[in-house]
Amino acid sequence: MLTETFSKVREASRKLALTNDTDINNILNDVAQAIIDNTPALLEANSRDLERMDKDNPMYDRLQLTADRLKGIASDMRNVSRLPSPLGKVLKHKVLDNGLDLKRISVPFGVIGVVYEARPNVTFDVFALCLKAGSACVLKGGKDADDSNREAVSIIKTILAKHGIDQHTVELLPATHEATAEMLHADGYIDLVIPRGSSRLIQFVRKEASVPVIETGAGVCHAYFDKDGDTDKGARIINNAKTRRVSVCNALDCTIIHADRLGELPLLCAPLAESHVVIYADEPAYGVLSVGRDDKGIAPYPAELLRHATEQSYGTEFQSYTMAVKTVETIDEAIQHIYEHGSGHSECIITENEQTADYFTRRVDAACVYTNAPTSFTDGAQFGLGAEIGISTQKLHARGPMALEEICSYKWVIKGNGQIRPK
Repeated sequence: MLTETFSKVREASRKLALTNDTDINNILNDVAQAIIDNTPALLEANSRDLERMDKDNPMYDRLQLTADRLKGIASDMRNVSRLPSPLGKVLKHKVLDNGLDLKRISVPFGVIGVVYEARPNVTFDVFALCLKAGSACVLKGGKDADDSNREAVSIIKTILAKHGIDQHTVELLPATHEATAEMLHADGYIDLVIPRGSSRLIQFVRKEASVPVIETGAGVCHAYFDKDGDTDKGARIINNAKTRRVSVCNALDCTIIHADRLGELPLLCAPLAESHVVIYADEPAYGVLSVGRDDKGIAPYPAELLRHATEQSYGTEFQSYTMAVKTVETIDEAIQHIYEHGSGHSECIITENEQTADYFTRRVDAACVYTNAPTSFTDGAQFGLGAEIGISTQKLHARGPMALEEICSYKWVIKGNGQIRPK
């Protein structure tokens, strides 16, 4: 039973309320430096995790730590330390006719639980954001990254102890299904649970939890190349969105192309061949990709990478060097396809027509909607939020990259001078 652990984290969260922002920033900067200083130990722990995973597994890239990635994680933590505190902000202030003075003030959630899979960077990101927002955190990582996560939490706890902060401010649970179940029912101890991972994990947490949940949904992302799209821009955007990092939730899964521009598809997809991206194309797209563009000197898309699309090709978060292509006759057909197969994460239109872009932006229901930019930008750090705790695809409380403001709550503070309410 983990009740005692949960109780200690709850108590640590209450002590954290007495820690000022300067001290919190010093802790974050010290943890950032400790990540750099302990790079060999972190990579060694990570190597043990990697040995247990097949390199062909789409999660391998997410699991892998490198010296450069650790530098990036440390940099993100320092960035969080430089952000203004989200706490104590007056969100609303008014004085009633009876003289009562009302303020709505931002406060910590208290204890935030995060369930995640083979993503050891999440351990540091969640700790940084929760600490900056005044909350303790309970982490439940997957067994694939358990050695990496435990090394990371050990480093964090060492720095907390150095600063005289209760080490239960962060706790990593055992990598078992039983621990997940206890966490999801830790009513009275955990204020909020955030799942980060596959749609299967997210659905399980949503269905099983009695603790409040904010969904960070799977990313089934589309790029619509409009009849007024610029081919050069489109090729760069599609290639970046698909191949920058295929295992992340903002990676492109489906390119939708207007039938009037189908002849440009070989140009749009040519850069993908260099990364050996497998394309599942509908019949019109398959026909064009299989012959290329002689007039432009564009060869057919490699036959070994070109497949016929099926219904299962659409609405799939591939998390690999795989992409679907759909041909449409109108923008409304493109939007309907997104309605049916999107996940509400990130969608993109490539067009030089401002009216069309505005129509797409207003009609598409997603947390992030782009014009002439790749979905790969959906990221807390890229949005200038520091790190992120996840990308929310729901509409209650938070939507899109969740950073400091999104993991705070608020309370009303009321000052009176002896007023009483009439009977």
